[in-house]
Amino acid sequence: MTSRNERWARLRRQLWRPPRAHGEQPQHRVVGPLELFYDLIVVVLVAQAAHHLADHLTWHGLGEFAVVFALVWIAWLNGTLHHDLHGHDDARGRSLFLLQILVLVPMGAFIPEAGGEEGAHFAVAAGILFAVLAVLWLLASRGSPAQYLRSSRLYVAGTAACAVVLLASALLPADARLLAWGLLALVYLVGFVVVTVATVPAEASALAVSDALTERFGLFIIIVLGETVTGVVDGLVGEPTSAMGLAVGLVAVVVGFGAWWTYFDFAGHRPPRRTRGVTAQWMLIHLPLTAAVTAMGAAMVGLVEHAHDSRTPAATAWVLCVGVAVVLTATMLIATGLEAWRDEPRLYRPLALTGFVVALAALALGAARPAPVVLGLVLVALLGIPWGLAVARRLALDETAEAAVL
Repeated sequence: MTSRNERWARLRRQLWRPPRAHGEQPQHRVVGPLELFYDLIVVVLVAQAAHHLADHLTWHGLGEFAVVFALVWIAWLNGTLHHDLHGHDDARGRSLFLLQILVLVPMGAFIPEAGGEEGAHFAVAAGILFAVLAVLWLLASRGSPAQYLRSSRLYVAGTAACAVVLLASALLPADARLLAWGLLALVYLVGFVVVTVATVPAEASALAVSDALTERFGLFIIIVLGETVTGVVDGLVGEPTSAMGLAVGLVAVVVGFGAWWTYFDFAGHRPPRRTRGVTAQWMLIHLPLTAAVTAMGAAMVGLVEHAHDSRTPAATAWVLCVGVAVVLTATMLIATGLEAWRDEPRLYRPLALTGFVVALAALALGAARPAPVVLGLVLVALLGIPWGLAVARRLALDETAEAAVL
């Protein structure tokens, strides 16, 4: 008969498994409800940053948004990678996600004042979160194979150093604090590339992008795209109902839909090629892409509020048009790391060139600042150009293939 201690030990192994070792990441699994719940919590923080930007469309407001968003996204990337590489959907995995959520919630509450005198609260919350992440990575590094030991130690040290700097920044004045956060985010991202690309032996594959990770990045983009609809609704709620206001709002929704269409038609839910450099590029380009989508949602509030103006306010026009340009450019850069880039060069090469040209046209539109309804309609037309080209190229390629068979 099985003793009580043996049964307890077996139950403990089932509920509280140790972190998965480096190199044992499952390549084929689906994203679970625990991960989706975590992502929704992070998007609450993203929404706070977007709402604050909508009320502060200035250079200082944009800088504050960029820095805060970068820190939130880096924290999300850490939590996402940790679970994909080392986590299990057991009591331990759920408890670790809950621990992060318990820190994320107050961190989100402090985002509206992060760039002001009360930003010390955000700094402390963010410092605690990165300290938690450093401990999680440290625990996961125990018993790592020798080829991962150096990169694991560097990653843990970098995450811990980030926590220390964030906590220390609480003592700085507001402007100096924002500058410190921006430099910290930049250094951390550079360090991420160095650790994942330069310190792991060529035969190691600890950072291979799994099916679940590919899905997770795409789902995060989808959730963040909801901010474009939120921005339209907020703009409509804040103004008296009018036909022009509704028209501008609906056109803005189509612009957000065009961003979804662009990303998922050409890059989304497709894993990158299995090289360390391409993997790091694929991950990090999602940072400006996600930030651009969030900023577009913030700008749509002002677009709807000024629906009757003869020209779109400069800040609104620039943020929205630059956001569209970044979405196009980032999507095409992500596409260069896909297998399809090599397998379908006659489609993707002209598509990428077209995307970059359309991005420049979006910037010119931002400088022109036409009326909100015109600006929205032109953005819809511009976002349709790469898709129209892709359809035409595919039809031409199919006809060529059929002719070759005949």
